[in-house]
Amino acid sequence: MSALERPLEAVQHPENWAPDSWRAYPAMQQPHYPDPIALKAARSELASLPPLVTSFEILALKKQLAEAQEGKRFLLQGGDCAESFSDCESGLISNRLKVLLQMSVVLVYGLRMPVVRVGRFAGQYAKPRSADTEVKDGIELPSYRGDIVNSPEFTETARRPDPQRLIAAHSRSAMTMNFVRSLIDGGFADLHHPEYWDLGWVGHSPLAEEYHRMVRAIGDGVRFMETLSGEAVHNVRRVDFYTSHEALLLDYEEALTRQVPRHWGWFNLSTHYPWIGMRTAALDGAHAEHMRGIRNPIAVKVGPGVKSDDLLRLVDHLNPENEAGRLTLIHRMGAGKIAVELPKHLEAVRREGKRVLWVADPMHGNTESTSNGFKTRRFDNIRSELDQSFDLHAAAGTRLGGVHLELTGENVTECLGGARELTEGDLERAYRSTVDPRLNYEQSLEIALLIVRKRGVQSLPA
Repeated sequence: MSALERPLEAVQHPENWAPDSWRAYPAMQQPHYPDPIALKAARSELASLPPLVTSFEILALKKQLAEAQEGKRFLLQGGDCAESFSDCESGLISNRLKVLLQMSVVLVYGLRMPVVRVGRFAGQYAKPRSADTEVKDGIELPSYRGDIVNSPEFTETARRPDPQRLIAAHSRSAMTMNFVRSLIDGGFADLHHPEYWDLGWVGHSPLAEEYHRMVRAIGDGVRFMETLSGEAVHNVRRVDFYTSHEALLLDYEEALTRQVPRHWGWFNLSTHYPWIGMRTAALDGAHAEHMRGIRNPIAVKVGPGVKSDDLLRLVDHLNPENEAGRLTLIHRMGAGKIAVELPKHLEAVRREGKRVLWVADPMHGNTESTSNGFKTRRFDNIRSELDQSFDLHAAAGTRLGGVHLELTGENVTECLGGARELTEGDLERAYRSTVDPRLNYEQSLEIALLIVRKRGVQSLPA
């Protein structure tokens, strides 16, 4: 029996678990709300609001991720480092969707396999911080933890954690999802009309012609099939699209974790695909406790310094039934460390027969600060880590099944290098991120082309 044929009855719901059982465990990276009564009221209101996703969508995604584990699909997961409430705007959302659609077209064409499309949006409002407070000019205030908690302005009022922001985050996530679903259901992703995805500001990009050659080749193929069959190819008119975010703020995640008719167990209905970051992945921590009890596919970030034995214990804790499609391990080591850090984990997980989807995050291990004070990432390091990831998996007899990126469809200059060879001086021109630097359109498309060249089964169109 294959992993995909395993009956649902064979997967047991965890014992001694409830949506609020995480409260008995150490909870890292949680804000300190000054008014616990207001927090309780906001949490109660949030629990009464409609969910953002459905259990049917979640289970469909889990099946696709199980297929990615078997090498039948490739995961493309990307979006903003941290969404802001002000970015809940149609142009920004559609541009983000355009970039992911364009990247997925490159991957589908080059890899000759379906792509699982997952956006880091409609809930990516919380961010972990290295310290609870920040000091400027002798003034100490709470750190900015994302718009779901407080505001980035350095004032006492703005930095005070506000429970009503939980409700605002749900509202903006719902609006984002509604718009994305409307675009896709309305034919925005139709391969007959890839011009819908064009971003006007990149008309003269060094990569634009290469991309458009690929789109023309796909269009010719679609038209040939329709001529041959005498009818429209309907499955190219829309795509499946899923959401993901770091399940950081546990009051929010608990309120949207629910039981549903016709499906057993509990689902976190705030997103299809939650993940745990490095700072909150402790085996005995509150985040692992929350994640072990939900039926969503889940992911864990794996960074340098993690011991393979500890990783295996966490894998067993989160996926004790070794369920296909359940657990993704997202490695983010840094270009200079991955060759030493990753192979031991690949060998340990392979040796123990653990069913996981391996995904590369070449962004977070390569963050640095420039001489002019900007937080950035060098495209050469991002490309190097991704390139090494494919090689290390091949050497270990494992499979790299996806990529996890921070990117945007806007004309930003936040990461150095890439097609236009951005320099430190360029960062001042269009640096807009409030937290981490993102790839712009051209750099994102370069990554998609790199993946195809490393793993693709056929050369790009001439």
